[in-house]
Amino acid sequence: MNIVDTHSHIYDEKFDADINLVIERAKSAGVSHILMPNIDTASISKVNEYAVRFPGYCLPMMGLHPTDVTDNWKKDLSSIKKQFTLNKYIAVGEIGLDLYWDKSMIQEQKAALEEQLRWSIEFGLPVSLHSREAIGETIESIKNVGTEKLRGVFHSFGGSEEELQNILELKNFYIGINGSVTYKNSTLPLVLQNTDLSQIIVETDAPYLPPVPYRGKRNEPSYTVHVVKKLSEIYNVPEEEVKRTTSYNAEKLFNIKKFAGS
Repeated sequence: MNIVDTHSHIYDEKFDADINLVIERAKSAGVSHILMPNIDTASISKVNEYAVRFPGYCLPMMGLHPTDVTDNWKKDLSSIKKQFTLNKYIAVGEIGLDLYWDKSMIQEQKAALEEQLRWSIEFGLPVSLHSREAIGETIESIKNVGTEKLRGVFHSFGGSEEELQNILELKNFYIGINGSVTYKNSTLPLVLQNTDLSQIIVETDAPYLPPVPYRGKRNEPSYTVHVVKKLSEIYNVPEEEVKRTTSYNAEKLFNIKKFAGS
């Protein structure tokens, strides 16, 4: 049974020297697909390049990351939206809100998020959401645009039990779990006991958040096996069941087989 890495920035320059080996290791580890979220206007060309270079395997998203929202956000969104007329994308992402690094652009972040949520409805695509210290605010924006018409994932989930339940009440949203679930002081193992595998998809957020035993090193898609192992321990089920269920969830959300075969 395969694993889907639903969120990986493998187009990052940290992979330039050995990207072919990274892809080989991912395939050897059983990773069937790698989904690549765009972050800003500068990364567009690399995301598109890798989608062509690794067709049907590296699947592109398109969006503007909240920490890349600047005074020129409207112009940036115009450039990014144009990409949907030029290429095929599996999701709108990475979009969202970030109140951890900088709160000075919060109103602009919200406006950019809600505009991109509307793209999701317009293009019939799911969204990949960044919501660092902003899960409640992100949910508010989803409700502003239209909960019943939106679907997606709260990528790199690290919230509380209450925040988890608020996400699950949206009905059409999953939580993305990555290497942070393996960290010694992580509260995720306890929080995740308030849901089950039917609400979870697996990711890396590579090159960030490498799982134990790779903390301090570059993350990569093949390391999803350690996320799967931890989820197997949390839910006391075989690793194959984790792979099967989370891959099914990813396929259901992103319609991967249809996209990859197109």
